[in-house]
Amino acid sequence: MTLEDFLKRHAALSADKPAVVCAEGVFTYSQLYSLAEGYAEAMRSDGVKPHSAVVVRATPSAHFLARYFAVHMLDAVCVPMPADAADADIDAMNARLADIRFPADAADLLFTSGTTGNAKGVVVSKRAITANAENLIGSQGFSAQTQFIVNGPLNHIGSLSKVYPVISLGATLRIIDGMKDINAFFCAVDDAGCHVATFLVPAAIHMLLTLAHSRLVACDGKIDFIETGSAPISRPDMLALCQALPSACLFNTYASTETGIITTYNFNDGHTVAGCLGKTMLNAKLRINADGCVECGGGSLLLGYVDGSQLITDVLTRDGWFTTRDRGSVDSEQRLMLAGRADDIINVGGFNVDPLEVESVAMSFPDISECICVPFSHPVVGNALKLIVVMRQGASLDQRALARFIASKIERHKVPMRYELASQLLRTFNGKLNRKAYLQTV
Repeated sequence: MTLEDFLKRHAALSADKPAVVCAEGVFTYSQLYSLAEGYAEAMRSDGVKPHSAVVVRATPSAHFLARYFAVHMLDAVCVPMPADAADADIDAMNARLADIRFPADAADLLFTSGTTGNAKGVVVSKRAITANAENLIGSQGFSAQTQFIVNGPLNHIGSLSKVYPVISLGATLRIIDGMKDINAFFCAVDDAGCHVATFLVPAAIHMLLTLAHSRLVACDGKIDFIETGSAPISRPDMLALCQALPSACLFNTYASTETGIITTYNFNDGHTVAGCLGKTMLNAKLRINADGCVECGGGSLLLGYVDGSQLITDVLTRDGWFTTRDRGSVDSEQRLMLAGRADDIINVGGFNVDPLEVESVAMSFPDISECICVPFSHPVVGNALKLIVVMRQGASLDQRALARFIASKIERHKVPMRYELASQLLRTFNGKLNRKAYLQTV
């Protein structure tokens, strides 16, 4: 069954059950399905053809979801763009994709880092949507009673993938417009009452722990589980979240647009293993290649890429595995242990330094809110390390004390030579530290 088959089924069997709660109001399964059918008919009248691209603004709304389902009902490919995309960007994307005929199994085209110019899009299959739904249902706490709060952009796999299990099970989506308004998040939790679940990027978790700790603690018993991913979460934040929500499952998940959702680990297990992303899910498999990089297989993999206006479907190795740039290992319990991106490794005096290791140590220093380790060009030693630090409100940075602390925890060549104070760090649209932006200034 496709996602739309499940929507139709729940519209018949649970017609009055809330499917989506958002700023537009409450939409039952019957209303959401009828809305999707209406959009499908309008698109058909406008000449939308099977296997063609349909560009849609991914607004935080039931109407976006109805359009998303409608595109699939027509056997076309949905291309969600940011909610604030300009008309010119929409027009440019439509022109770029106008002549592409997608494979019969194609469902979505998702862009991983921007949707203008020559950005590369990932073709997601109908099979992958089903596989991802089954992966999440089988490995996390999704049920028909789940009240899932979506707070991220619905043009990104982190949030969009949560639509899959919720609609498959006939649960309820509660959509809020990002995490800038913390009160809106807690209002959504209170309104749901119980069986709450959500996906939060590490930056959002850190914000809640720092700015709204007591309110978060009050949610224990209401929240069934929280999933995080998209970027590494620090061990101090992992421990703090476990202490704030002792009765919740807290999942650290390995996923990407290209691979789908591969592994997950409940770090509220009494051990809280940093860097652990758990065991493979039902429709996923992984291995570590000779270069130490993670390779993924299974039903959740991409179909191909769109690069410029060119469709490229030959992206897998010959035996059906996709090679990532993530470095990792598999421990004795068959859990994936991630060690950062191969592209992020910094060569310092012939030694390879993983910036995540430096950042993890620094985050244990008192009053550091967040940090990023990047290279800089030194006139004497060449490539050297710089740590950019954001301090908690009211705290000051003692550079010498921080350097001594880091030096007591890791090897000498991994200790940054320079320290800078910043009011905030640059991040990508989905909450990851924007390392490329800092490299451009080196």
